[in-house]
Amino acid sequence: MLPAMDTRVRPDGLLDFEHKRQPLLHRRAYVRRIINAIGLSALLLALWTVIGMVGYHLLANLSWLDSFLNAAMIVGGMGPVDALSTPAAKLFAGFYAIFSGVIFLSIFGLLVAPVFHRFLHKFHLESDGEQKHHKKPE
Repeated sequence: MLPAMDTRVRPDGLLDFEHKRQPLLHRRAYVRRIINAIGLSALLLALWTVIGMVGYHLLANLSWLDSFLNAAMIVGGMGPVDALSTPAAKLFAGFYAIFSGVIFLSIFGLLVAPVFHRFLHKFHLESDGEQKHHKKPE
C-alpha cells in the first residue's frame, strides 16, 4: 500500500514539479515557473559570458570589448573572432567552447522542462481520467 500523497500543489523551487497524482498547477503559478526558468537561464548565460570575458582578457590579452565579443560568439555558436597566440589562450578557448555546448544544452533544458512537464502532466491526468471512466466491473 502506498503512503497517502500530499495533494497540495505548492512547489517550493524552480525544479520542484508536482507529482503525477497532484492536480495540474494553476496557470499563474505555471507562468511564474516559466519566468523563473527564463531568469535562471539568463543568469547562467550572463555568468558564463563573464567567465569567458575574464579568460580571454587574462589569457589572450584582449581588451574587455574584444573579450566580450569572443565570449559572445563562442556562446552563440559562431566561433572565435580573434586569432589566439599563446598556448594558454588556445587551451582556454577550446575548453570554453566545449563547455559552452554543455551550458547551451543546460539552458535549453531549463527553458523546456516546465513546458514539457506540464504537457506530460496534463496528458497523464487525462489518461487517468479515461481509465477511471472505463473500469470494468468486478
